[in-house]
Amino acid sequence: MFIAMNRFKVVKDSVTDFEQVWLGRDSHLGEMEGFVEFQLLKGPEHEDHVLYASHTIWASKAAFEAWTRSEQFRKAHSRVPTTKPLYLGHPQFEGFETVQTVSRPGPV
Repeated sequence: MFIAMNRFKVVKDSVTDFEQVWLGRDSHLGEMEGFVEFQLLKGPEHEDHVLYASHTIWASKAAFEAWTRSEQFRKAHSRVPTTKPLYLGHPQFEGFETVQTVSRPGPV
């Protein structure tokens, strides 16, 4: 498994707009072989921003890399530009290869 994360420092006044961009987009992730799951996470609030992370799980690092080179990736990331800055700086990417997974047996 491979986990791809991007961290976003979202300007406090832009939280609603940032969430709407993500909630209203067509991600095309489900079209990709090796895609497992996506989550948009809202983290702690700081003085000038709210921390968010996008968290995508892939069957392998190769599956993730195929996504980044795909037409689906280009379509998912071709948003209508806004004149209002939604976050501070650029998103911070972090990729992780799974070393261990512990799952809860049975229903949650």
